[in-house]
Amino acid sequence: MVYLTRKAEFSASHYYHNPQFTAEENARIFGKCNNPNGHGHNYTLEVTVKGAVDPRSGFVVDLKKLKDVMNREVLDVLDHRFLNKEVPEFLTQIPTTENLAIAIWQRLEPKLKAAQLHRVRVYETPDLFVDFYGEA
Repeated sequence: MVYLTRKAEFSASHYYHNPQFTAEENARIFGKCNNPNGHGHNYTLEVTVKGAVDPRSGFVVDLKKLKDVMNREVLDVLDHRFLNKEVPEFLTQIPTTENLAIAIWQRLEPKLKAAQLHRVRVYETPDLFVDFYGEA
């Protein structure tokens, strides 16, 4: 089994707000991140796939095809977007880094044919990242 990781970057804005909370609860729990005008991040995404090396091509997966899937399913949807208002998953879900990693997994997993999705890692800042392995 070989593990292969492809990295990409995107920028997006969001805010944290739970409509079931009072204004005071939202402010207490989410602090500055509850500002309805949002704030932005430059995210780093790592997608790790696993599989056997094809003896004919020498690949676990064609990197061009993996890049195309990541662009179409993730980057084109998330890059330079206000997540709460422009991305369907986050119209009703708080766009935390944890939920972002899960949403990316759910977008990618059914589209990968040659290799199995192993991990989605999303960096919100250089020292904060979330790993998701497909067990929600």
